[in-house]
Amino acid sequence: MHHLKRALCAGLIAAAWALSPALAHPPIAATTAAASFERDRADILAMAGNYKVRFDMQESTRWDPTYTPLDRKISGGYESVRVIEDSGRKIVLQHLLVVSHEGKDMVIKHWRQDWEYEPARVLVYSDRNRWTWEDVPAAMRTGRWSQTVWQVDDSPRYGGWGQFETQGGIRRWRSNWTWRPLARRDAVRKPVYDRYLSINRHQNGPEGWIHWQDNIKMGTKNGELAPIVQEYVLNSYVRSSDYNVKAADDYWKATAAYWAGVRSIWARIAEQKNGIAIQEEAETGTVISGRLMQLANDIHMGGTSTDKALGEARKLIAENTQPL
Repeated sequence: MHHLKRALCAGLIAAAWALSPALAHPPIAATTAAASFERDRADILAMAGNYKVRFDMQESTRWDPTYTPLDRKISGGYESVRVIEDSGRKIVLQHLLVVSHEGKDMVIKHWRQDWEYEPARVLVYSDRNRWTWEDVPAAMRTGRWSQTVWQVDDSPRYGGWGQFETQGGIRRWRSNWTWRPLARRDAVRKPVYDRYLSINRHQNGPEGWIHWQDNIKMGTKNGELAPIVQEYVLNSYVRSSDYNVKAADDYWKATAAYWAGVRSIWARIAEQKNGIAIQEEAETGTVISGRLMQLANDIHMGGTSTDKALGEARKLIAENTQPL
């Protein structure tokens, strides 16, 4: 009788585990084939387009009891996202922000995202003002994509790797835990935290796509990094042409060659110096960001040539990057 009860109990426990919600979202599983390669590519390429963007940021749980979380902040704008490179295993998307100021439409070159299939390494944020190469574990390369995000001047911001998966009927790309420097919205406040530890998710939907961030804001306490507060960010890209799309395309047509040259300069520095080390400031990002952006604007307005601007950009980047 006791044996029967024990067997029945074991069966009930096994059934309970089988139905447990904790197992409804398993960890990223090992991938043995690249069967989803074309579908992955289609999902990445589908992020290109014209969008109304909504940025929804909320600090929630405080891990440091002395910290007071910020109120929720919502902002937005319009962005054109363009495919500027597609070589099959690598896709590069450039974001162009279009804003109206005093009755005029202005274009601001925004962030850039590079996607690479089965990468051996990724350029990652490693500490303040430093980005270094990090190997992707060999067992975690098959069928996976890295995403490297670059700042407005094409200097690095953060990099990570992950894979596309389907949970609850929704297909998304989910990253590993990724270090990131402070965004300008935080950096200008000089908060007690100085970096984020994040998981990023990108997923397409009927109206566009979303970038969903899970950020642990970290700061130094007693000489060691410690969590300060949790933040959730949901950036929604909803298809829209209710803005001056032509302004974005005209800007890119005029400056694409310049920015291609700038990307090559940064890439060469990263190879030669085994990463990138450059001073950042809260208001602008890198200390040369403002000038690199102004050179592009000068080209757009006919005030200088691409070759002349690239000569100055090359000198600026060389003089302001340090050995690691």
